[in-house]
Amino acid sequence: MRYAVQWVRSVIFIGQMYGAMLVLAIVFLPYALVRRDGALAACHTYCRYVRWSAGAIAGLHSEVRGEVPQGPVLIAAKHQSFLDILMIFGALPRPRFIMKKQLVYAPILGWYALRVGCVPVDRGKRGHAIKQMTARVKAGVEDAGQLIIYPQGTRVAPGVKKPYKVGTAVLYEELAQDCVPVATNVGMFWPRHSLYREPGLAVVEFLAPIPAGRAPRAFIAELEQVVEAASDRLEEEARQQLSARAIT
Repeated sequence: MRYAVQWVRSVIFIGQMYGAMLVLAIVFLPYALVRRDGALAACHTYCRYVRWSAGAIAGLHSEVRGEVPQGPVLIAAKHQSFLDILMIFGALPRPRFIMKKQLVYAPILGWYALRVGCVPVDRGKRGHAIKQMTARVKAGVEDAGQLIIYPQGTRVAPGVKKPYKVGTAVLYEELAQDCVPVATNVGMFWPRHSLYREPGLAVVEFLAPIPAGRAPRAFIAELEQVVEAASDRLEEEARQQLSARAIT
């Protein structure tokens, strides 16, 4: 019975989550058209709302741990579900993503993503897009902010191991910025191919920065080690939550 009730709560949460996206996109549109800060405010508001409604409706609470960077840095994050996107974006003051070019055509999301400064890239042309972006930052045309990238290139379910792509090391070297690794366990509660949302505490954790200037191979090895170790620790924390809940 409890499982069936949680399914209903999950479906209600998901339905209203997408409804809220449309409502907030319309409400903030005049501000977003005039100023980029308007689009950023809309996205931050949506991130906060989804986190709140996930707890209120589905019992899925969330927590951001660690020191959130305020200046220009590269963010290299573990990616397990839509929730970690919202938690990371919502925590950072000037976030922007490197995203697949196809997402530009997604209703609402695509326009707002471009408006906040996300970088759309074609497959195999990431280097060119990054060079254009860094040139614009150096010329003062746009704010560097915090550029978010997923080193594994896709969502990866908890417990699954996938290699970290060399493109992250190339980007780290090109930007010449510190890199802040980010670990998470949100996939334990928000699975990729299911509408079901597990109650509990999902965590995103900002880890100690990796200073700029490391050799690319050494950098990517360190990044993978620290993110995977921290994510494994957070996933074990989640398993203990779920085990305790199953007993009660």
